[in-house]
Amino acid sequence: MPKKSSTSDGSSAQSSGFTDVDQVLITKEGLKKLQDELVYLKSTKRGEVAERLKEAISYGDLSENAEYEEAKNEQAFVEGRILELEKQVKHARIITEHSGKTSKGSVIDIGSVVTVKNKTENEEPETYTIVGSMEADPIEHKISNESPIGKALLGREKGDTVDVTAPAGKFKYEIVKVM
Repeated sequence: MPKKSSTSDGSSAQSSGFTDVDQVLITKEGLKKLQDELVYLKSTKRGEVAERLKEAISYGDLSENAEYEEAKNEQAFVEGRILELEKQVKHARIITEHSGKTSKGSVIDIGSVVTVKNKTENEEPETYTIVGSMEADPIEHKISNESPIGKALLGREKGDTVDVTAPAGKFKYEIVKVM
């Protein structure tokens, strides 16, 4: 059942289940990837799956037709992914360059590139980009604003030390650089 939400004039409106809280925080690059996947699924993959379904149907008896079942499942997956991507693109909020400046430098926000040093384990500094949860990819050094370290870094500045409680334990990080 669709949720009701208030509009700017105070009236209520039906929504597709997304609210302001459900906004998808994403970079321009991340939005482009979502849009490219959506175009591929709609223009290419959908047709390929339809052909597989058509071929499987031609084999006859659908009750014991594994190819038909597999094609139906793939079609359901593709259609579900298309709906999910359409919602994400519709509710995307582009992360802009952070503009919070202080006497020490930049305030960390979504979109900031941050170099931190793990003081607890005395490791070499590592550089991360703070992104929305949709784009988080630890291998690419993109951490979510909702992750323990991401949350701890938001609003901080170069030179600050933050305490992070993560699944692996408690750590102390020094912010070395903010871009």
